[in-house]
Amino acid sequence: MACAICSGTGWKTVVRDGERRVTRCDCWRQQAASRRRVDSRIPRRYQHCDFGAFLTYGNESLERALSCARALVQRYPVTDRGLFLLGPPGVGKTHLAVAVLRTLVEQKGARGVFYDTRELLRIIRSTYDPLVRESERDVLRPVMTADVLVLDDLGAEKASEWVDETLNLIVNTRYSERRLTLFTSNYVDDPDPSMPESLLYRIGFRMRSRLHEMCEFLDLDGADYRELPPNGGQDDLVALWRMRQKPGATRLPAKASAPMRAKLREGDRAPGIAAPDLKWPGGRAGTRR
Repeated sequence: MACAICSGTGWKTVVRDGERRVTRCDCWRQQAASRRRVDSRIPRRYQHCDFGAFLTYGNESLERALSCARALVQRYPVTDRGLFLLGPPGVGKTHLAVAVLRTLVEQKGARGVFYDTRELLRIIRSTYDPLVRESERDVLRPVMTADVLVLDDLGAEKASEWVDETLNLIVNTRYSERRLTLFTSNYVDDPDPSMPESLLYRIGFRMRSRLHEMCEFLDLDGADYRELPPNGGQDDLVALWRMRQKPGATRLPAKASAPMRAKLREGDRAPGIAAPDLKWPGGRAGTRR
């Protein structure tokens, strides 16, 4: 049904300072915002994520991350430095990154796109199939040129020369063009190149250097939302967070290897005591948000 104000033209007449002018109709703006939301590729699981639903429950690291995310949105478009959100699974990294993306797309008119790193690489690799009509350039163009890009779970991809070259191409292009980019990762930002559980070990010196110039690095530490009981709330999050903070509690790197986990389990228990359940599930951050 055509809009009663513009009759479907997308333009409406307004009177300002005694002069009649033509401007875009509200219906056109709403349709444009809806198209931008669809084009942003935000997964269904995260489409509800916004700043209001990001619970901090007195957690200083989460409060700081939320404050930085809001400040970035307020400065936009007068900013070219994004955010790199690091922390263990389930603390809300993806939620916060999506909240920034949604706000910029819906309120600031930005062209944004969300990709899980592994999914993006899979899609690019699929274009090498002669039966697939979409070319590598078609896939990479919106990733390279989007006003805002969220690249989720960086470092989780299986390393190879092709992966390194592809990711470096994306990062370097956006770095050179000063395009706003947000990243999340479960790996720790440790400068030790020999530490297998570090971001540096996964992505290399060159990309890490670029990322530190492109982004403000924020460490998030808190309760794992995946451990929330049904209908759990802030009180439950506080309890889970306090359990993680108990003196002597095992603090695993976000991507602890199986041998490391086994070794820590052995070292944390007395003889004759069963191994504790460390409850450290994998997966993308923010699933429960």
